[in-house]
Amino acid sequence: MSTASPTLTYEPYAPPPPVRVARGLVVHHPGFPGSAVRRAKVFTTRAAWAASAGSFERAKRVLDVVAAAALLVLLSPFLAVVALLIKAYDGGPVLFWQVRVGRFGREFWCPKFRSMVVNADRLKDQLLKCNDHGGDGVTFKMKRDPRVTPVGRFIRKTSVDELPQLWCVLRGDMTLVGPRPPVPREVARYTLAERRRLEVTPGLTCLWQIGGRGDLPFPKQVELDVEYIETRSFGTDLGILIRTVPAVALGRGAY
Repeated sequence: MSTASPTLTYEPYAPPPPVRVARGLVVHHPGFPGSAVRRAKVFTTRAAWAASAGSFERAKRVLDVVAAAALLVLLSPFLAVVALLIKAYDGGPVLFWQVRVGRFGREFWCPKFRSMVVNADRLKDQLLKCNDHGGDGVTFKMKRDPRVTPVGRFIRKTSVDELPQLWCVLRGDMTLVGPRPPVPREVARYTLAERRRLEVTPGLTCLWQIGGRGDLPFPKQVELDVEYIETRSFGTDLGILIRTVPAVALGRGAY
């Protein structure tokens, strides 16, 4: 006796409601219980974070502009004397302009008081094996760099050579506190983890500038830069600026 095959009834396919995405944050499925409340919490949290970050950035920018402008005016007589000494030594240019890498990889021109002989860049390749950060190190540092002039030794030891970068702070290419701006040659050798240094605007001073400067190996510099990026605040910036004064006066790690 044959049995008729059962009749199968197929329900028409109804795709689930799409998952909503808001600026990279996945919001819960519209049909999920309490999803409206959870969406509200996501947006509220994000709005509070954005407001806090925006307030910090605005306060930081105000401090940058006011302090950089005041320092350039107050130090102008001293900066003029330094410029005359550099010019008198060998007749070369007073400022050394170099391309540096800023936030998110944007390049900009960065000035320093010239502390080396005029053809220092061309001589650098001959000195790479003498690098105190290792022959294959990302950064190049020499405690007794033969390219440094007598005037240059003083302004490098006291960080006076970096004072023209206050102009970059006024322009917004740099800030008072942040990771030091690297050169493209160094960035080309960065690992993905080391590129985190480029997440914020570079600065005149930073954690490793007050904690050893050139004596610290590059991995330690990156570690301190990432620590700053993850914990930065207006209070942290003020603390670093205050601690920069004795660090510069002692000159440890500056060469």
